[in-house]
Amino acid sequence: MEAEQLLSGLRQSALDRIAAAASLDDLEPLRVEVLGRNGALAGVSKDFKKLTPEDRARIGKLLNEVKQAVESAFEARKAGFETAALNARLDAEWLDLTLPASGVRPGALHPVTRIQREIEELFVSLGFTVLDGPEVETEVNNFDALNIPPTHPARDMQDTFWLEGGNLLRTHTSPVQVRGMRKLGPPLRMIAPGRVFRNEEVDASHEHTFYQLEGMMIDRDVSVTNLIYFMKTLLSSIFKREVTVRLRPGYFPFVEPGFELDIQCLICGGPGCPVCKHSGWVELLPCGLVHPNVLQMSGIDPKEWNGFAFGLGLTRLAMMRYQIDDIRQLQGGDLRFLNQFTA
Repeated sequence: MEAEQLLSGLRQSALDRIAAAASLDDLEPLRVEVLGRNGALAGVSKDFKKLTPEDRARIGKLLNEVKQAVESAFEARKAGFETAALNARLDAEWLDLTLPASGVRPGALHPVTRIQREIEELFVSLGFTVLDGPEVETEVNNFDALNIPPTHPARDMQDTFWLEGGNLLRTHTSPVQVRGMRKLGPPLRMIAPGRVFRNEEVDASHEHTFYQLEGMMIDRDVSVTNLIYFMKTLLSSIFKREVTVRLRPGYFPFVEPGFELDIQCLICGGPGCPVCKHSGWVELLPCGLVHPNVLQMSGIDPKEWNGFAFGLGLTRLAMMRYQIDDIRQLQGGDLRFLNQFTA
């Protein structure tokens, strides 16, 4: 009975102390004290020689039960401490795996920038100069010097953003042509890429801010044949294949005669879609021979010199090449969309 009471007391005491332990550091000394080689339960085992065979079997069974109960309680409590420590560490070291990795991320050129640079390289190889100009322009450079006087209806077509002091956000990059003619004079081969602004109603094919590229060649005896040659060279380079085009008469105050060069929609292939306004064609290249008044207002004698000019939408070219069906995606800055073009 004395051994039974001792074991019962050891069991209850050990279980209470295990439950009350505040950390693994409190738990380990308790394990050594009760379950260790020289612990309390081992001391009970040493006294077995004093017991009768019958008592030895009964006390031995009770000793094993106490030992198993204490070990189970110890392991459960230890596992609880380890789980709590792991959770605390995970909370402290938690990472949002959806966030981008640290460090410098690989970048890439915007689709519009890619096409702009390709066109620049092409025309530089053809002897053209790349010119740039301010986005805030004068009324004279944006309209008057391009044969668009104040009463001309073409001004209404361009939905201009007017600024204080009579200046404006340029509606096309044609003012760079005016600046180029005045500064460099003939003979002249130039292109002018850049951002332009129009008070447009935004939809799948129109934006208030977009990118254009205009070009001009001023020399002696320039003809429509020269114009068509350079336009075909341009389109073959951009689309890396033959494309279906049509040339139709068009009116632009700064060219005479004027043409509209349209490209068959590369999004739908002709049946019609929102990008081509369900016509199957996309207006791509307004062009023509430079109007004599434009040459004269820039100080060039139209009796001695003539030339051609053209303009195209870089944004629309990007849409055609990459089969993008909404112009707003190119302006939205959504990296999930733009990352498609990092390759």
